[in-house]
Amino acid sequence: MIAVTLDTGALIAIERRRERGAMLLRAAFEHRARLLTITPVIAEWWRGRTDVRDRIKTAITVVPFPLVAAEAAGLALAGVRREPERARLAVDAMVMGLAATLGGGVVYTSDVDDLERLSAHFPGVRILAV
Repeated sequence: MIAVTLDTGALIAIERRRERGAMLLRAAFEHRARLLTITPVIAEWWRGRTDVRDRIKTAITVVPFPLVAAEAAGLALAGVRREPERARLAVDAMVMGLAATLGGGVVYTSDVDDLERLSAHFPGVRILAV
């Protein structure tokens, strides 16, 4: 089964019914891909219950964040010199760490530039815009 990791921007694109978000859902359904995310992404995205958000939650799998992914994210963040930037990229690094360790070697994001900054630490992960 194909695994795809979603960041906050991908969830927002799906929620707002943007064209690329809708294409992502269709492709995942057609190819029986497993859509993965982590609880920090939900924390960034969640702004209260709606019917749309409830439907999105049933379409994705929120996985526990593995220690090995946390360690990989920490190593990637160690290369970010400025503290405010490191904090801003923390969830992105976690998403990349998850994708690298759980077989979801594809990440959908609206922050391609930020994730590409971290990509040297996650060479097997493909970053795609949503």
